[in-house]
Amino acid sequence: MRFFKFFYPLAALLMLLMTGSCDRIDNKAVPSFVVRIDLGGFAMWNTYGVNGMGDYRIFSREKHLPSNFPFNANTYTGYGGVLLMMGIDAPMAYDLSCPVESSPTITLSIDPDNFDAVCAKCGSRFNPLTGAGGPVSGVAINNKVGMRQYRVYPSNGGYLITN
Repeated sequence: MRFFKFFYPLAALLMLLMTGSCDRIDNKAVPSFVVRIDLGGFAMWNTYGVNGMGDYRIFSREKHLPSNFPFNANTYTGYGGVLLMMGIDAPMAYDLSCPVESSPTITLSIDPDNFDAVCAKCGSRFNPLTGAGGPVSGVAINNKVGMRQYRVYPSNGGYLITN
């Protein structure tokens, strides 16, 4: 009798964990590369940061984006570049590589109508504004992959983006 009292709750918990994990989105499909963009201080944030909801900026050391950004030896922009976007109440950052294609040269662009991040190659769409970079449509939904998210920390009146 004791066995059944122990077994049923354990079996129920195991089933819950197994079914819950099936709906998880893999936001680590893009390889982990170093990210460090220092936008600390009011002047840096006012010049290179994002302010209103949906406002975004792309950082890529290899492509020199933004063109006048003071890249230095301590600036790293991830695998395919970094998308910095102002969410509802805070800035968010993601790797710009498509997580389906997982290539540093196949990057996402922003649809100005709804702020989705879109891959021109596979057609997948992601929600960086309110959906934590999760898939909205395309192959990414079937593959259950989302955008790799980076940390955005307050720093001296601006923000620091890291992984």
